[in-house]
Amino acid sequence: MSIPGMRRAAIGLTALAVTALGAVTTTPDQADAGPKPVAVKLLALNDFHGNLEPPSGSSGTIAGQPAGGAEYLATQLAELRKRAAKEQNTITVAAGDLIGASPLLSAAFHDEPTIEALSLAGLDYASVGNHEFDEGADELLRIQNGGCHPVDGCVDGTPYEGAGFQYLSANAFKTATGQPLLAPYAIHKVQGVKVGFIGMTLEGTPRIVSQQGVAGLTFADEAQTANRYARELRRQGVETIVVLLHEGGTQDATGGINDCKGISGPIVDIANRMDPSIDVVVSGHTHQAYNCDISGKLVTSASSFGRLVTDIDLSIDRRTGDVISAKAENVVVTRDLAPDRAQTDLIKRYKTVLGPVAGREVGQTTTEIKKTQETLFGTTMGESPLGNLIADAQLAATDDEQGAVAAFMNPGGVRADLDAGPVTYEEAFTVQPFANNLVTLDLTGAQLYCLLEQQFVTGRTLYPSSTVRYVVDPAGTTGTAADACSGTRVVRGSLTLGGTAVTADATYRVTVNNFLSGGGDGFTVLTGGTNAVTGMIDLDAFVAYLTAQSPVSAPALDRIRTTAEVPAA
Repeated sequence: MSIPGMRRAAIGLTALAVTALGAVTTTPDQADAGPKPVAVKLLALNDFHGNLEPPSGSSGTIAGQPAGGAEYLATQLAELRKRAAKEQNTITVAAGDLIGASPLLSAAFHDEPTIEALSLAGLDYASVGNHEFDEGADELLRIQNGGCHPVDGCVDGTPYEGAGFQYLSANAFKTATGQPLLAPYAIHKVQGVKVGFIGMTLEGTPRIVSQQGVAGLTFADEAQTANRYARELRRQGVETIVVLLHEGGTQDATGGINDCKGISGPIVDIANRMDPSIDVVVSGHTHQAYNCDISGKLVTSASSFGRLVTDIDLSIDRRTGDVISAKAENVVVTRDLAPDRAQTDLIKRYKTVLGPVAGREVGQTTTEIKKTQETLFGTTMGESPLGNLIADAQLAATDDEQGAVAAFMNPGGVRADLDAGPVTYEEAFTVQPFANNLVTLDLTGAQLYCLLEQQFVTGRTLYPSSTVRYVVDPAGTTGTAADACSGTRVVRGSLTLGGTAVTADATYRVTVNNFLSGGGDGFTVLTGGTNAVTGMIDLDAFVAYLTAQSPVSAPALDRIRTTAEVPAA
């Protein structure tokens, strides 16, 4: 059970001497005579996303230092284990999105290399995340249990043995049976003390994964699920309970990797609603770093891509199994460590099998083109240079054959920056790793305005192609989830396609990827499009555009403007 306010410093049992009438006070000498607490070290990571090699650009640094890469992550984990009171008292855990949205080196082999690498690195338990469902429930079960891919076989020519760690999935249920897809929790014994781990993804997984990926599954509330299984664990004598949760929050921009400044986001409400018997929440999903105490629970996140490891020290009462103290530190996985030889050999083997396709040059850029969104009226809901470029590529791939006059790209599908200079196929793949098909469909002008209004309901901007222009009113009203069209954020009459004003009754051909066309990210208006035609893979369109337009420059951010920039007529 948790002791509130214990994140930074250990609170000894002697400090909790009872002074109520008739109670017995424990003296320091008596406390020292009892059995010593059990020291347990948890090493935690999240959102690895298949980054076997050190990530590049802004994704490859944290706290001002170059960081990440499986070779250095494995070494850092090994060194932290050596700092434990006993090395066997260390448990290594993760909070989801270990695979999916991965660089080519992992994705080309259905992320088997990442599972092998993390197994070699000593991972014990991991929650599922939304990206674990990218290829559906059957593929996730294969990733856990092993076996060759049903279509591509064993791509590297060797058997795939499955994960050397246990995925936990407490709140993803098979709709037909009501049973969890994978084990909901695990109990790990350390020197006779039981530590329980409950693993979950975010309840909103169906909104951010393709419908094929979550077919046949139902996702439950995170706090309610955690409380349910915490009760079950306690009935089995488990008093130290850790939740591995693929959902998170964000702290203020001034906060460092071990701070908790102004923490906000779903994790706050979830932690507040969790039962006091839950001691630690290892979180993820937002790719942020923080180290918090929320409602007496230690709540941590290690950013993303293996750049940090959260080093958590628990002191557990040997008699009761309760947590006496808990503290954490986010440690940077620096690249001045000695690379782990087993990871080096694994990476070399898969790079050899991958062959020369990864290094094939597909285009040139004149400058670095970043995925970062600009700030629009105080929020990060503006355009992105790279997002705009991808939208332009999708329009170019569908304007002639499909008659598209506009294209829109979702921010979550833009995964990395493009460096200046030559662009390899591997770099292009890292930017767009999902292999979504382009879909061109008919939308009325009214539906287009509704689509743009849904941005403010979902909190996600759609990056527009160069043909699109519209004006946003910061003082306008935001619609509701049930009726986004009632919003007035987008100034009526301001939306133009190719310089021509959009009218409510006219029909326009618009291109998006199949994730969006299925209502992904909450853009449900797209499911009402008609005459849909499925086209090429989005990555192929991006590569073709880079080749045809090379050298490519960063597009201007002038497609979405505000009423402050465009005075009323």
